Amino acid sequence: MKKHLFVISALIIVLSLVTACAGQPVAEEPTEQPAAAFKAGLLAPGPVNDGGWNQTAYEALKRMETDLGAEIGYVEVEMSPAAFEKAFRDFADQGYQFILGHGNEFTDAAVAVAPDYPNTFFFLSSSRFYDPNVPNVIGLNSDSSQPCYAFGYIAAKMGTGAGLIGGMEIPPISESFTGFINGAHAVNPDFPVQVTYLGNWTDTAAAKEASISYIDGGANFLLGNADFAGNGVYQAMLEKNVYGFGMFGDNTEKAPDQILANYILDYGAGLVGLAAEVKAGTFKATSNIEFGLADEDVIYIVYNENAATPVPQELRDEVAALYSKISSGEIDTLAPVE
Repeated sequence: MKKHLFVISALIIVLSLVTACAGQPVAEEPTEQPAAAFKAGLLAPGPVNDGGWNQTAYEALKRMETDLGAEIGYVEVEMSPAAFEKAFRDFADQGYQFILGHGNEFTDAAVAVAPDYPNTFFFLSSSRFYDPNVPNVIGLNSDSSQPCYAFGYIAAKMGTGAGLIGGMEIPPISESFTGFINGAHAVNPDFPVQVTYLGNWTDTAAAKEASISYIDGGANFLLGNADFAGNGVYQAMLEKNVYGFGMFGDNTEKAPDQILANYILDYGAGLVGLAAEVKAGTFKATSNIEFGLADEDVIYIVYNENAATPVPQELRDEVAALYSKISSGEIDTLAPVE
């Protein structure tokens, strides 16, 4: 009898333990969550295939995709403050950590949106903006006055006059033209340089018309800084057979005999480095970021060896000497020549 009671008691204990265990959750091995994708976005003020300013930014974005494995997106945004702000918010709401507004016209919208997205960095092209109260908005300035100073120097050495055609009269454009004028006047204070602003970025016909009016007035050098509209400047060079320069990339094919040199802005080289820091969580700004001729992988000039009248080697050597003086600050490309 005692033996039977012992067996029954043992069974009750075992069943009690099984029941107790059945009510407890089973501990699982922790699983590693996949890292959030790094996302980079672009607000472009014009077509990203314009062969100039906007294409430069788009190509930089594509390099982030290739070099950093970034998910990328872009919008050719309508030119209005409300559209700017909406585009910034749309990207930020989708978890984009790096957003580039490609022009200083995006500043007010970025400053308005940024406080709501402290984990997103809003970068502004052609801007010297920095405010420690809005630490995730950072201006990126590519000092186009420096290579344009060299272009003005070449024009005054080889030509009779120059016409400059800009899109809008905003600092990045006017500063590039100031650099050109100062470079030309360093050679000849009386070298004639005329300037037109179109008031838009798309009117190629107006850019061509302004260019031809300068040529008819005696200019034989042209420079356009007008995004897509700048194609009208290249058309005038080609049709009237005058000299000129390419802006922001290799535009030689648009006027193969006439373009003597191209200003290359390899924005990607600068932006990919910044994006890598944002991705790694190490980026921290203490000022705006300024690119110049000292950043040899970002801003440089390439001569057209196949131009009808290539820039002579002696003149190229003079320009190379200017580089050092500009990079060191000995020459201020924005200061009028005395």
